[in-house]
Amino acid sequence: MGGASKGEGAAERILVVEDDPDIAALLAHHLGRVGFAARTHHTGEDVVALIRREPPDLLLLDVMLPGLDGREICRLLRSDPQTAAIPIIMVTARADEADRIAGLELGADDYVTKPFSPNEVVARVRALLRRSARDTAAHDGVLRYGGLEVDLDRHTVSLDGSAVHLTAKEFLLLRYFLEHRGRVLSRDLLLSDVWGYRYTGGTRTVDVHVRRLREKLPALAEALVTVKQFGYRLLEGPA
Repeated sequence: MGGASKGEGAAERILVVEDDPDIAALLAHHLGRVGFAARTHHTGEDVVALIRREPPDLLLLDVMLPGLDGREICRLLRSDPQTAAIPIIMVTARADEADRIAGLELGADDYVTKPFSPNEVVARVRALLRRSARDTAAHDGVLRYGGLEVDLDRHTVSLDGSAVHLTAKEFLLLRYFLEHRGRVLSRDLLLSDVWGYRYTGGTRTVDVHVRRLREKLPALAEALVTVKQFGYRLLEGPA
C-alpha cells in the first residue's frame, strides 16, 4: 500500500482503492492538496480486512479490481455493522446507467465515471463527508427534516409541532429515507432493508407506503422524489 497524506492529525482520512497507480496517485495528490489524509491501495484481495483494521472516513472504490471487484467489496462492507456506515464513492470506466444503478443498489453513496476531473471528485468527496457528518449529528435520538421530527426512542413523529400517527412500517420507512437522504433507493433495496429479505408482497407495497407517507406528511410531497422505473430519493432538504 502506498499513499499521500497532508494536513493535521484531525484531517479526514480517504482511502483510494484503484488498480491504476497513476490514477490513484493523481487522486491522492488532489485530495492531499486540500487537506485530506489520502492513502492508496491497488488490489481488492485484502482491502476489506484493511478497512476493518483502519476504517477510513470515506472510500473511493474502483469497480474493476484484481482479486475482488469493487461491487463485491461494497456489498461486504455494507453487510458488516462495523463498516456499513462508511461513505463510498464508486469509480468506473463504464458509464452506462445499468452499471451505475448496480453500484447504487449495493449501497454506494455516489458514482464517478472515467475520465473524470480530479477537482470534481474532490468536490463530491467534500459534499458526501458533509452529508455524513450531518446525518451522524442527527443521531441524538431525533431525526429532523425541516419541520419534521422523528423521535427514535419514543417512536413518535411530529410535523411543525403537531403529532402525526404512522403505522409501524410507515415509521420504519420514513426513518430509512431520513437516514439515507440524497441517495437513490431502489424498491428492492427498500423491501430488503425495511421489510426484510423474506417479504414476498412485491414492490407494489413500497409504492403504497410512500403514497401514504406523502399524504400524512405534506412536507414530503415534493421532497420524496420518484426515480422512474427504479425507486425513490429523499432530497437533501433542510439541514
